[in-house]
Amino acid sequence: MHKRFDSEIIVRPSEIDINRHAHQSVYLDYVLFARWDQMKRCYKMPMEEFFKRGYSWATKSTYFEFNKPLYLGDTIIVRAWVEEIRQKSVKVCFQILKKGTEEVASEGYFVYVLINARTGKPENIPEDIIEVYSV
Repeated sequence: MHKRFDSEIIVRPSEIDINRHAHQSVYLDYVLFARWDQMKRCYKMPMEEFFKRGYSWATKSTYFEFNKPLYLGDTIIVRAWVEEIRQKSVKVCFQILKKGTEEVASEGYFVYVLINARTGKPENIPEDIIEVYSV
């Protein structure tokens, strides 16, 4: 089992929809924010390191389950972990939890593919990157 890391976010007014809760599209942004935060803070290999090496990540697929609404001012925890590393891709699972109660507002996963920024094509994930993200 891979280590899980948490990032904390407060639901902002611009994220609220007509039904007075966070719009489902913002959940993707919450996970993206958490991944960038955790890559730098927890794995010590930020996205900028990938850019320097001529790589980027592209989303191949994503899956969300929406269980409970999030409201203006809610503090949430985005818990994410690397579930699986394949030759050219990584499966990252997540939970979006309400801080305090730890109720699962949403959960799911992303599959990211390592891209060579010069060619725009998928590339094998180097061993040193696998090692860093295999905690």
